[in-house]
Amino acid sequence: MDKGLGKMSRVTPLDSRLWLGLSAGEAQLLRTGKAGEGGYPPYNIELLPADEMGAETLRITLAVAGFKIEDLDISLEQGQLIVRGKQIEDKEREFLHRGIATRQFKRSFTLAHGVEVKKAELNNGLLAIELERPQQGSEARKVCISGA
Repeated sequence: MDKGLGKMSRVTPLDSRLWLGLSAGEAQLLRTGKAGEGGYPPYNIELLPADEMGAETLRITLAVAGFKIEDLDISLEQGQLIVRGKQIEDKEREFLHRGIATRQFKRSFTLAHGVEVKKAELNNGLLAIELERPQQGSEARKVCISGA
């Protein structure tokens, strides 16, 4: 590669905001691929292959080790996917060292129009939320022109 050209960037479906509306910081994080100050919990976003009906699927995976299903809440509020986690501290346990904190979190993702939540699963400390964007048909339709 010519040194004057710099690095080439790859365009992804997320760049065009077809799936998620991202804050400036999150958009920069996706462009650079750097972990930086992403917040808690860390997460991945991956595009899955289209199903047999042509619907595309996006998976958001959050690392929520230590959280049980009853500690987590997923809701849709005004076009936003909101994931909340709240652990209740067990007062009966006596720790000699406490490296895993009991903490709360709230992560939100703005969904593009037409994107729906398909399912959510908690497995081995990873919360996977699948979003689906149904295939849009290229339906042609005639528009009548009226005269004066």
